[in-house]
Amino acid sequence: MYLVTGGAGFIGSHVVEELVSRGEQVRVVDSLVTGRRDNLAHVPGVDLLVGDLADPAVADRATLGVDYVVHLAAIPSVPRSIAEPIATNHANVTGTLSLLVAAQRHAVTRVVFASSSSIYGNAATLPKQEDMPPAPLSPYALQKLIGEQYGKLFYELHGLETVAVRYFNVFGPRQDPSSPYSGVISVFARCLAEHRQPTIYGDGEQTRDFTYVRNVVDGTLRACTAPRAAGQVINVSCGGRISLNALYRIMREQTGSDLEPRFTDPRIGDVRDSQADITRARELLGYVPLVSLEEGLRLTMAWFETQ
Repeated sequence: MYLVTGGAGFIGSHVVEELVSRGEQVRVVDSLVTGRRDNLAHVPGVDLLVGDLADPAVADRATLGVDYVVHLAAIPSVPRSIAEPIATNHANVTGTLSLLVAAQRHAVTRVVFASSSSIYGNAATLPKQEDMPPAPLSPYALQKLIGEQYGKLFYELHGLETVAVRYFNVFGPRQDPSSPYSGVISVFARCLAEHRQPTIYGDGEQTRDFTYVRNVVDGTLRACTAPRAAGQVINVSCGGRISLNALYRIMREQTGSDLEPRFTDPRIGDVRDSQADITRARELLGYVPLVSLEEGLRLTMAWFETQ
């Protein structure tokens, strides 16, 4: 059995969908603070447990009888972590520790922890490799780093197999654009679908390694069973980078829009440039990105236009 924490969220619901399509038995634990029941409405046979993982009783119940855990439950927002460091620490650190304790108690085979490229900070070297010194610029980045280190400690001290997969700017269908903390692609997509002018923070020349959600799901599930992955930190992305201005031009061309963006002040804690080295993912997971940026953008825009 697989446990997907945060399984009613954007990425989590795609992981659940893929596991069910493979015939796996799936349990989801989600507080529904950012997750939505609607994200799982089309997926049959999912055991949904509503609760806060930071509560040891919830974590204990969630991990009972489980073989693999995909730990996605988090408040994944740099701006929100700056505004609400205590609340986000509760979700991102206390929740992770509570889950690891319960997973150890119930002899879970492996925990795959969804980490973040934000851990690298503004490191000048590109692409970013897993053995680079961490340089978090926000509470969110620090919280993800602590989660990685707790996972490594539980592996070394208790033999609980853990893998940290560092995501880089994931996008795709079911990403909520209504939140002020949403990913830029979902915001651009909503604006283009509704013929509204989007806002770009800063000059728009900051770069990101955008990753379509199907690629992340594939890499994450490979990390659950890859024999040499235990105890490792692994980038899961596409290995390219594009500026926000160039990204918006592609999306505008795909939709035939002539809307120009407006620019405003940069956001505190945002990283200037990001690009993943995915050599380790290829070597340890056999991972190769399945969906290109352009195809992912087409699929995402098609979904937003139906909403």
